Amino acid sequence: MYIFGIGLHVVLALICAVHVVRTGQPNYWLFILFAFPGLGSLVYVLTVYLPGSRLQRQAGKVVKSAVKALDPTRELREAADAYAYAPTAQNQMRLAAAQLEAGQTEAAVASYEACLTGPFANDLELRWGAARAALTAGKPAQALSHLDFIATQSRDFRPQETQLLRARALAALGDQAGAQAQFEATLARFGGFEPTAEFATWAAEQRNSALHAQLAQQLQGITARWDRGTREVHAEVLRRLSQAEKAMKADGAD
Repeated sequence: MYIFGIGLHVVLALICAVHVVRTGQPNYWLFILFAFPGLGSLVYVLTVYLPGSRLQRQAGKVVKSAVKALDPTRELREAADAYAYAPTAQNQMRLAAAQLEAGQTEAAVASYEACLTGPFANDLELRWGAARAALTAGKPAQALSHLDFIATQSRDFRPQETQLLRARALAALGDQAGAQAQFEATLARFGGFEPTAEFATWAAEQRNSALHAQLAQQLQGITARWDRGTREVHAEVLRRLSQAEKAMKADGAD
């Protein structure tokens, strides 16, 4: 369909671009909108106009994957430059998130902890980022502390994600019974790929081949028709699962 000789998808991209400029959205949106006007506009609408939904977070993962593939260190560079130019709390939050995504876990832990000493100490997104960074950096007790704080403030904040992170933190601390109970409860409540994959990863790490086989069969049914983009969105979870499975096989578990 055309409007004044211009494709509708281009018109939508222009409308979204105006919104990018007016609301101060990151400039990479302009590239995405005009490089992929149809799909880019759809993703922009989902990520901007449906804040807080699971669909929004999934779409956000797609965008991050696309931007990271084009320039893996761009966000980290820009976040570091922004913080160096203006060391505000907001820029420090952005830097902490970029450090975590770039694998600079110790730096991310330090940045998140610095953010939490100020007026944003009760910010749940910050606590969530701090918990993720702490667990990735091998500090499960610190991660649990942040998760406990989140739980006292809101039971509805990222329930699936916080429960899965709690299960992983318990496992890292050696509380395997507690971890299994948490995985089971999360899978029963939410179902789907991530609870199943995280539980399967834990089962492989524990060399519980029977449980792993059961969960792996469920995963096969979930991922059978996935396209490349969907796999890229879940690349980190798939990577950890694959590592755990290889280690289990190397130890001779069937």
